[in-house]
Amino acid sequence: MDGRRTWQPPRPVGRGRADHTAIVGCGLFVDGIAVEDPGPAADLAGLYARAREQEGAFVWLGLHEPTEAALSRVAEVFGLHPLAVEDILHREQRVKIERYEDVMFFVVRAAQYVEHERLTATSEIVSTGFVRLFAGPHFVITVRQGTVMELSSLRADLSADPRALAQGPWAVVHAILDRLVDAYVDIAAALQTDIELTEAEVFAPGTPVTVEQIYQLKRQLMKFKAAVLPLQRPLAALAGKELPKEIRRYFSDVADHHTAAVEQVVAFDDVLNALLQARLAQLTVEQNNDMRKIASWAAIAALPTAIAGIYGMNFTHMPELNSHYGYPIVMALLFVSAFTLHRLLRRAGWL
Repeated sequence: MDGRRTWQPPRPVGRGRADHTAIVGCGLFVDGIAVEDPGPAADLAGLYARAREQEGAFVWLGLHEPTEAALSRVAEVFGLHPLAVEDILHREQRVKIERYEDVMFFVVRAAQYVEHERLTATSEIVSTGFVRLFAGPHFVITVRQGTVMELSSLRADLSADPRALAQGPWAVVHAILDRLVDAYVDIAAALQTDIELTEAEVFAPGTPVTVEQIYQLKRQLMKFKAAVLPLQRPLAALAGKELPKEIRRYFSDVADHHTAAVEQVVAFDDVLNALLQARLAQLTVEQNNDMRKIASWAAIAALPTAIAGIYGMNFTHMPELNSHYGYPIVMALLFVSAFTLHRLLRRAGWL
């Protein structure tokens, strides 16, 4: 544990209320059943006190982009470590799992696929946002930043399944991570379709795909990769934590699904690298073909120009100048030489 600051136990608090604008969901659950759902108007101190007094009870609090004051109030009520609170206030954080006494702190990146008609050099394909989780003996707190991965539907689904919620806060953590990884799998499937379409267009005659489009797809994949890959080690470590046996099995299943998504992302990266190199090679070949055509036409133009230049010198002792058929002969020579050179270059594949 990072010891930059000395942890202080939670201070006694009165029956104050948190910033309502930050709370998007709050409820007290006992044995998996929601016994109180005050929502944004929650008395957090009172709810948490009731949860600690009952066996199998916990508070599920959801926050969305809380202010520093609102987050400080929540940290005061639930005794959250100041280092974890500081991590939330800094929007960009690495994916990680940390333990502070009996509280686990999670930083994960949620992702969402952005529908688009066609791939362009500025298309946004993947949108990401941070989700922070606190899991303690009698509470679970979710802190979302951005519009990615709403949790209201997940709350409704779990509330309808008391047997799952009876496992306590870890059941909520599992459900969130499971939905997060399922979203990764769905995004990977959608990206596979985009990559396959791009691959088909790259190798189609007269391809309209540009290097900028392929590079944009690769950039979006890298953004998705930054969300998916760092979660692999924390999930593997979590599956081996001292958790109830049944919960560990569920986390192992999530880790397996996540591994499949990681393998897909790594494979996509290799495919896009190959497509980028292939398109660059195509552009090189196209430029070489253009240069050969330009050189061929320049040679065709140069031969008549040379002949015409010789007969345009107007020297006195040039017998062809006095010939009655000199002009038509020279014109025929110009045409035949140009036509012959054109046929030779076309046969050689330059035209």
